[in-house]
Amino acid sequence: MADKDKRTLHEHLLAVKEGNRCFENAFQAVSRMILESDIEKVVVNGKTTYDFSIFRTGKKHVIGMYDEINSFVSYVKDAAEGGSSKEMAYVLVGEPGNGKTFFVDFLCSKYRTFLLKPQNRKYTFKFNSIDKIGSYGRIRTIESQTYEDPMILAMNLFDDPDETREYLASEIGFPEERIEAFYSDYRPLGACSGYIWNDIRNYCDNDLNKMLEFIEIMPVPLVESLGTVTGKYPAKDKITSSAVDLLGEESIQRLLHITDTNNPYRFDLRRGALARVAGGGIHFSDEIYKNKKDLVQVYLGVIQNRSIEIDGFKWPIDSLIIATSNNSEFNRFLAEKEEAPIVDRCRICYVSHNTNYKLQKELTSYTIGSGPRTTINQESLHQDPNLNYAASAAVVLTRLPRSEKLTPVETMKLAAGEVAGEKSIKTLSEVIDTLNQNPDIVKRFGQKGMGQRNLGRAIQLLIESSETNEGQCMFAYDIYKALDRIVLDYVPDANDQTKYLEDLKIAKGLYRERVMTEMFNAYMDEPLAIRKDVMNYVNMIIGIDAENLGPDRMWKYKDPQTGELRALKIDERYIQSVEERLGLKTDEQRESFRTSIRKIYGQKISVNPDYDFMDNLELVKAVTDVRLKSDIAGAGSLIGALANRTNEENQKLYDRMVDTMLNKLGYCKTCAQKTIEYFCTQEDEK
Repeated sequence: MADKDKRTLHEHLLAVKEGNRCFENAFQAVSRMILESDIEKVVVNGKTTYDFSIFRTGKKHVIGMYDEINSFVSYVKDAAEGGSSKEMAYVLVGEPGNGKTFFVDFLCSKYRTFLLKPQNRKYTFKFNSIDKIGSYGRIRTIESQTYEDPMILAMNLFDDPDETREYLASEIGFPEERIEAFYSDYRPLGACSGYIWNDIRNYCDNDLNKMLEFIEIMPVPLVESLGTVTGKYPAKDKITSSAVDLLGEESIQRLLHITDTNNPYRFDLRRGALARVAGGGIHFSDEIYKNKKDLVQVYLGVIQNRSIEIDGFKWPIDSLIIATSNNSEFNRFLAEKEEAPIVDRCRICYVSHNTNYKLQKELTSYTIGSGPRTTINQESLHQDPNLNYAASAAVVLTRLPRSEKLTPVETMKLAAGEVAGEKSIKTLSEVIDTLNQNPDIVKRFGQKGMGQRNLGRAIQLLIESSETNEGQCMFAYDIYKALDRIVLDYVPDANDQTKYLEDLKIAKGLYRERVMTEMFNAYMDEPLAIRKDVMNYVNMIIGIDAENLGPDRMWKYKDPQTGELRALKIDERYIQSVEERLGLKTDEQRESFRTSIRKIYGQKISVNPDYDFMDNLELVKAVTDVRLKSDIAGAGSLIGALANRTNEENQKLYDRMVDTMLNKLGYCKTCAQKTIEYFCTQEDEK
């Protein structure tokens, strides 16, 4: 018999016994869904944490949010194991545009996909041939209004619980421990189901077999637009919202049929958002504290008692309640002291902005969009290869609080797991711990800054500008103008404005360094030229003290990346030039720097043989400067050669570099020319 043909209660219970169908509450289902996926250990800001792969799958998945996801998983797991969390709602509080709603929507869509698997499907029951009883008019079938699980009906078959247990053991064959497990999750039938079941009992004169003929098992519909299994209740305005939207109300149509005025079926619960997710679903309350007080009071009852109550009738519900709120609404709500019991019933999770600029690159690509972009004249719009980096670094810098121990660039690099000179990840951990002691949430690490929506607006401004449309290219440097405009238009606080504009200046400096690297790669006609020169410096300072170094200064070493034997000429002038650029004047300073590089090399190569020091921005900049500022065809420097193209040799160099940029580095004519022009100016030089 096909699984979907098992429509009687007896068949359903046998399917549960054999493991083809399951009986679990919302917390257990969500917890199982998450924990069945792969779990990895990752280090975030110097602390080891877990990464759950279910949140990292799909075309547009959750980026970062490690602490928030870990907090959510432990909350759900605690509730699934019967802890105090099962009487709480989970509330995500944070600045607008940092991914709260996206996270909940993503979780809901994953949950629906999980429930589509036959063994995970949620089932409910309906009563057929109700018109035979006589007091229901022309109503023929009645579905359980709160999508109760058939197992709940099975545990309430008889008025006497012992009689029901006996039936489950003898008729179905459940072992004693499984019956105990079922009853640990026991709930009475909802008011209308219990009332109708009692009417059927009286009509059938207590004959269970006849009574069960009225019951039909059906799967809970999973159509997203119906709001079943995963439902969202957005905060509405003060006048139109009422408890009816959540709980339901008396139905005039039903009263025309039902003659018995005591019958609780006269209330239509599906009119409310809660009943539709009451069968093991997720109820998502968007901006919960924006609702008026009486509605939040309704939530208080629902969260604590897990039941819908109308006129003294009760319908137990089984749902995971997640809500979101922004900081200002939450603080306003906290200020009203009489609302303390509601906050007491919530597990609050403060959601920070993403502070890892490498992860931000993925978020920025979401914002820029994956589809091909066009100009107003429908010509294809090119994207500068540096645009994503420029935008990501800029917005991440605005999210990093100032600290006396670290500069903004050091904080940014450490938060992305990179090397920041002498500063270690431990320093960042200490800074974060200190900041997170602050009672004012907004002053904690990553809690304030430019969110995704602001970044989206900046990209919109960039695309609508005439320069972008004329040049048919989103040039990276133009994003700073757009971000400046967004800061002035959308950031109300003057202190925040000043800080963000300062951060954008730092971001321009980082962009400048990136352009230097790109120009060097273009000059050397190779995408990874700078990487080779950086590794040459590193290998030279490792080999400089080697015993087997002959008078020709050639050093043979085994390349850890390929395992091959290599020969390298140690050029002490080159080493000294790089170290001068790094500002190392004395022999002690040089030796100290070399020791730190050798130490990093020793630590990193054992874990990652492909490590290339490209995240050490100071070193990369120094190597680039040495190579770029060295004599090129008598022009004194590459800048001089590119800026002064009056002679043929300089023009040839310019043309060759543009050619490399177009064919190997992903530039178009517009951004190649503009990048070279920017490189030739003294703007944003540190």
